[in-house]
Amino acid sequence: WVSEIMLQQTQVTSVIDYYQRFMHRFPTLPSLANAEEDDVLAHWAGLGYYARARNLHKAAKQIQHDFQGNFPDSFEDIVALSGIGRSTAGAILSIAFKQQATILDGNVKRVLCRFYAVENWPGEKKTENILWGLAEQLTPETRTDDYTQAIMDLGATLCTRSKPDCSRCPLNGQCEAFKQNLQTQLPKSKPKKVIPQRHTWLVLIESENGARLLEKRAPAGIWGGLYSLPEFSTDIDEAELAKLCEQRFGGQFEYIEKHNSINHVFSHFKLELKPIKLKMMGTDLDSGKMTPEIKEPSSFYWFDEAQLNNIALPAPISK
Repeated sequence: WVSEIMLQQTQVTSVIDYYQRFMHRFPTLPSLANAEEDDVLAHWAGLGYYARARNLHKAAKQIQHDFQGNFPDSFEDIVALSGIGRSTAGAILSIAFKQQATILDGNVKRVLCRFYAVENWPGEKKTENILWGLAEQLTPETRTDDYTQAIMDLGATLCTRSKPDCSRCPLNGQCEAFKQNLQTQLPKSKPKKVIPQRHTWLVLIESENGARLLEKRAPAGIWGGLYSLPEFSTDIDEAELAKLCEQRFGGQFEYIEKHNSINHVFSHFKLELKPIKLKMMGTDLDSGKMTPEIKEPSSFYWFDEAQLNNIALPAPISK
């Protein structure tokens, strides 16, 4: 379950170290269900797509509450858990429970598109339905776990996205793409669209004794539930940032320096982070939490340098 969730939209080589650390920290389902969300996110930080971690945590609580801590073994119950779709449920059922169940992850889609010479983009609903039908026809009644692992590994090792190793493939005699020399053209790529570019000021606020002010982001959306730095629109002039921070947080701010931009690419937009460092004068850290002069409840906290290693920070913010 954990490995399947981590491997959604992430390659094996990137996952292994995170998986080992995560399982060492949360070796049992109760240890995950009873953990604080901040702890779960801290052990996920850097993997991206943080909704996966929040859903994993939520699903562990569901299992503990609804199934007495025992992972369910029916498709209906598994697919009802947070963060688990049809293909992930099929992988868990076939590999963990040795049941006949079908998967259709990215590797399997690629293998099927080439084997059957499917010439439409697999992300289209109509094409995906066709691929599900083919995948279900191929899934055997016995040794389903071996078949599931084999077809995923075929896509990961030989039938790769670029430079497929067709000469070593055991299925090349039956593969329509290989017969028609279409293996580098299939599967069809997603129709291209312009990815929008966004910009934001990223304000690193430091207290007089070296603590940093971080914001715990809302649970939903980009970097949900992680700690980040305050952001301001780039419509604001650089010289106005200190004054805006005074209005937002109270106190007085001294401009220290500007850093080089950090560019980060999400799945649906590009983000230019423009870091500015300010010092907040006369900051009171006795309470451990700053109370900005704003009406809504505060989500801003002070952290000293040592604490930064133990909280969940998005990769570009950590950088």
